[in-house]
Amino acid sequence: MPSGLIALALGGFGIGLTEFLIAGLLPQVASSFTVSEAAAGWLISGYALSVAVGAIALTAATARLPRKRILVGLVALFVIGNLLSAVAPNYPVMLLGRIVAALCHGSFFGIGSLVARSLVAPEKKSRAVAVMFAGLTVANVLGVPFGALVGEHWGWRAAFWAVTGIGVLALVGIVALVPGGAGETRPPTVTGGRPDPMPPSGLRAQFRAFRSWQVWLTLTATALSYGGMFGAFSYIAYTFTEVSGFSSADVAWLLMVYGVGLVVGNLIGGRAADRDRDRALVVALVGLTITLAVFGLLAGSATASVVLVFLMGVFGFAGVPGMITRVTDVAHGAALAASANVSASNIGNALGAWLGGLAITAGLGYAAPLYVGAGIALTSVVVMVVAAYPARSRAA
Repeated sequence: MPSGLIALALGGFGIGLTEFLIAGLLPQVASSFTVSEAAAGWLISGYALSVAVGAIALTAATARLPRKRILVGLVALFVIGNLLSAVAPNYPVMLLGRIVAALCHGSFFGIGSLVARSLVAPEKKSRAVAVMFAGLTVANVLGVPFGALVGEHWGWRAAFWAVTGIGVLALVGIVALVPGGAGETRPPTVTGGRPDPMPPSGLRAQFRAFRSWQVWLTLTATALSYGGMFGAFSYIAYTFTEVSGFSSADVAWLLMVYGVGLVVGNLIGGRAADRDRDRALVVALVGLTITLAVFGLLAGSATASVVLVFLMGVFGFAGVPGMITRVTDVAHGAALAASANVSASNIGNALGAWLGGLAITAGLGYAAPLYVGAGIALTSVVVMVVAAYPARSRAA
């Protein structure tokens, strides 16, 4: 794997840390600025909303620029946002820093995935995307404990200074290690002997990619797969403590088990997608559906809960590399489609969390979000099978 992928993974790690570490720092931040817990919570929800908006807006605004230059600008924006958070004299500036840092999130992973796949041979493109996303999955494991540990010893500002430093390292790495023309052309396909078409550069040309029903099916499958996972995950702490019998102190290490599952699933999914992408995606989604349904049935068992939360992470992220390479393939390399995939995942997160909350509010119990997630994931299986059918028919 080229060294440029390491720089991209480092950028993904820094962005992932920014997203997750705040959860372990909210009490300190709220106390420092004398704001309520609800107001401090906007540092999380405001970030998520900005990711969804920024993924489309920044990618559209930079449609004609070279992709390496875009990545450098996005990481610079990330550094500025975290620097603002680190030195924020009041809560509004802190929130502004979070928003600025979030704006780069979706575009970085969307455009970065195109650059990552351009650095390797076509038969390794999903693995290359998985390497870039490895930074995000590792950050998911380390983000909350990292923020809590650094905040406890050196204060919450030190955590944002550390992430700012990681951003600077990623910026230097991308400048030095990512080739200047990376992502501007795509490697030739291995089937048919014909090169892939040049990716559209103009904004109008990129929007034309959305005329393809395969693009919309892939985006829908992405949203539903994330919705299934986060429908369950958003309330998993309540499931552990109220159903499985764990103490609140156990939740931290149980979430790390889930995070390790994400890392494993990402790497396995990338390799599997390079062999047979659509089959790998269907298997991942079926695996997620079964895991969530079985988790709902066995949530009362502490031992089963540990195994199943790990498998939830594995199957939940195994489809991510393949989904990204699929949407960019069917969109002929349009960066806007890659960024839209990130927005779709955030929409799915919100949908799953909302539906899971409705199930609890309806009095169905704290295992109910697992069944809700299984139902959403099952819908994603159907959408993915419909999307994959034409290609399978042609191959037959």
